[in-house]
Amino acid sequence: MDRKNEPSNKSWRLRSGACLSGDRVMFRVWAPSVASMSIIIKGGPNEIAMARDREGYFVASCDHLPVGTNYFYLLNGEKQRPDPVSRYQPEGVHGPSEVIDPGSFNWEDQDWRGLSLEKLILYEIHTGTFTPEGTFEAILPLLDYLKHDLGVTAIELMPVSQFPGERNWGYDGACLYAPQNSYGGPSGLKKLVNACHGKGLAVFLDVVYNHLGPEGNYLADYGPYFTDRYKTPWGSAVNFDGPRSGEVRRFIIDNALYWVTEYHVDGLRIDAVHGIFDLSARHILFDIREALRRQSKCLGRTILVFAESDLNDVRIINPPRKGGYGLDAQWNDDFHHSLHALLTGQRTGYYQDFGDIRQLVKAMNEGFVYSGQYSSFRERCHGSSSKHLSPIKFVIFSQNHDQVGNRVRGDRLATLVPFEALKLAAGIILLSPSIPLLFMGEEYGERAPFYYFISHGDEGLINAVRTGRREEFAAFQWEGEIPDPQDPATFLNSKITVSLRHHENHATLFEFYRALIRLRKEIPALSHSDRKKSRIKRFGKKRALFIQRQCDSNRIVCLLNFDSSPTAVKTLMEPGRWQKLMDSSSAEWEGKGGTAPPCFESDGGDVSFQLAPYSFLLFGQNGKKAGLREGSS
Repeated sequence: MDRKNEPSNKSWRLRSGACLSGDRVMFRVWAPSVASMSIIIKGGPNEIAMARDREGYFVASCDHLPVGTNYFYLLNGEKQRPDPVSRYQPEGVHGPSEVIDPGSFNWEDQDWRGLSLEKLILYEIHTGTFTPEGTFEAILPLLDYLKHDLGVTAIELMPVSQFPGERNWGYDGACLYAPQNSYGGPSGLKKLVNACHGKGLAVFLDVVYNHLGPEGNYLADYGPYFTDRYKTPWGSAVNFDGPRSGEVRRFIIDNALYWVTEYHVDGLRIDAVHGIFDLSARHILFDIREALRRQSKCLGRTILVFAESDLNDVRIINPPRKGGYGLDAQWNDDFHHSLHALLTGQRTGYYQDFGDIRQLVKAMNEGFVYSGQYSSFRERCHGSSSKHLSPIKFVIFSQNHDQVGNRVRGDRLATLVPFEALKLAAGIILLSPSIPLLFMGEEYGERAPFYYFISHGDEGLINAVRTGRREEFAAFQWEGEIPDPQDPATFLNSKITVSLRHHENHATLFEFYRALIRLRKEIPALSHSDRKKSRIKRFGKKRALFIQRQCDSNRIVCLLNFDSSPTAVKTLMEPGRWQKLMDSSSAEWEGKGGTAPPCFESDGGDVSFQLAPYSFLLFGQNGKKAGLREGSS
């Protein structure tokens, strides 16, 4: 790609779509597949002709066109289509685009500088099901709950680009620049980001660059945005490396810059990068990261980029000096699968590759579990080694939208394992040196399912989705009726009830999460991520783990039992006084164990402990600087 086309300064602005310039609106759209184009103003008497330049861009300017004007493009005098770079679709994916003024919002976050990887405790939100109203603004009253009551430091929004209808996970987005109208559109999203920054919360946005949704996707009418050289499970692959792909790449890079610049978001989570196909010498992920890194410097705030990938390809997060794309972190599905298989015993689908506690140890120590060895699920060798990377390069979780929503009954962990195991899962996530992510509601044991839901308008497409879901579940040998994705009840039944945190053992679990998050923030050994200053081992052949972490003279030791029976362990403890920081099996947390002393003196030898089923013990010490010691059996 020509570097002259890459925005690199603070004055970057979106150059396509309907852009205000004084009292004039400049229209610009790339449409090399179109011979003629004009602008149709909704309710207006005339068409406005557009001129075509050598690069395939159509341009026109209109004086005194008010903000709020709705318009279509008319292609070849026949097809009426929304703007590919529409900032707002007030009537949905098939309706007109709207002229908006991106500079009209009164931002109040001028002093916000973002958060480092080490400070992140992510909370994933689906806007439509997080509140009864299902809008951006409805989240505002819950920000104090998230920041101060619970203690997370960032929210991660599932995709918000305009999708068909009012119910969708967001991965069927068809207008990549337009925030969903039923969520509150551009003004609602800006209010949310602005309020989050005012509370000290970062905002990450899930974006989809591997495909567009099947309904309302009109990009192919404009130009070669897609290619048949590659296939994705969700739709046509985006043309990142074929003929005339340069402007397609610009379309995507500009989208990334648009969200961090016009909407002030702190970073992006790029969905399913294994569905992004690019054989260019410079991969599109590298170009996105480089563009955002330059913009981060110009804006004076931290901007981070995460990837979701099932490739276990270390290039995604390796630094460019090692031939990588330089993304800041990636979701670690191997960690989730290792933990889920241990806690639930599930061994179907991709879980057939997991279930050994040694895999959880490897996930915590190295990142990828599958780093080149044979995968029975894939029937081939899979992955590359990531053991040279810091654990902070991985986002870990016990639940997320995929791992809950892609189950036949959308069942959360709270409905699959005992209460003690929920606390154990919280402990391994929040006491880990990696970036923890919570899925909305898990902090109090939400039991409502999170189903897959849509609101398409085409009956053939609806039936295709229903068939696809049945085929997807076949590999897991799940039985039972699949909730109809198109039924509004499927969506409504997926809404969570945050007020449950005040009732019964939901309240206990919520307080438990709060305590863990507080410990993670306050204890230096838990808030720093240095692989050289941590040890994670298995206790012999037991389903129990030893974790030791250190920051200067501050040390912690955590002993975790993944067995349904009590387990006796002994371990070397540094000399000096140790304080019990948490016992998940104590009566305080509705447990039946709690036999460990509140504090004890160690002479540097072995100390024995009895771990209750599905429990952990956390001890801390401030002492002399020393190297870490290995756990015993």
